Amino acid sequence: MPTRILIADDHPLFRAAMCHALSSGSGAELVEASTFPETMNMLAQDTTIDVVFLDLGMPGSEGLNGLSEVRAEYPDVLVVIVTAQDSPGIVQRALALGASGFIPKSASVDCIVDAVNTVLEGETWLPAHIDLSADGNDSLDDFGARLSQLTPHQLKVLRMVADGLLNKQIAYELAISESTVKQHVSAVLKKLGVINRTKAGIAFKNAMRTE
Repeated sequence: MPTRILIADDHPLFRAAMCHALSSGSGAELVEASTFPETMNMLAQDTTIDVVFLDLGMPGSEGLNGLSEVRAEYPDVLVVIVTAQDSPGIVQRALALGASGFIPKSASVDCIVDAVNTVLEGETWLPAHIDLSADGNDSLDDFGARLSQLTPHQLKVLRMVADGLLNKQIAYELAISESTVKQHVSAVLKKLGVINRTKAGIAFKNAMRTE
């Protein structure tokens, strides 16, 4: 069964270039989305999608928030970040949130095809020029490493906490009990090393920024 790939980017010319590269090199089935809400809608409707090429700058994504939402809602879908921003700090946080690869928009066709093959084999793909040992924002990078410890359910709860939702509201949205929400929040605070939900929400929002 051919790999099914969703190309999520708001630039038609770039989507066309990605489609050309992938159709000629990987033999994959391709679908497209131009906004983040459209991306989430397609993932909800099409359970056969294996990989998402996600543009960090597309409408509705808001930095790394889009990645965190896809990973929380669809943990079995592989996500490859596509962006013009490739600072080591952003890459580290994207990987911590579960990205399987990070492709600059200037990447060649061969790089794109190699990335697809690599992530489908269960490995992480990064371009050779990205040096993750380079100096960056240590506090954000450390928080990104802590984020990687969260389960998809805990990440989903953290996103709602950052949005200001109360436990009863989170329980309603996720159709779980308030006691279960409290357990998730407690686990999140412990794993992130913060003392309360306010600090957790602020730290999460800071970590999602790509500017």
